[in-house]
Amino acid sequence: MNKRLEKRHKRQVARTKGRNRVSEPDLRTPEQVAAAREVSRSMSGRRSEPRPNYVTTTPNRAAPVA
Repeated sequence: MNKRLEKRHKRQVARTKGRNRVSEPDLRTPEQVAAAREVSRSMSGRRSEPRPNYVTTTPNRAAPVA
């Protein structure tokens, strides 16, 4: 039983070692990062605003058009 668990653990460790990826560095300038943050901040503010109620008139299809 112990040998089996050791083999299983060995396989799992080998698999995870093969899957590890190093993330790519952020190549943007500090100004670009700040601009992206500002845009993101303004978009989140827009989402929290209440939406205006638009009144759309749909033609009455039951009544004949004059």
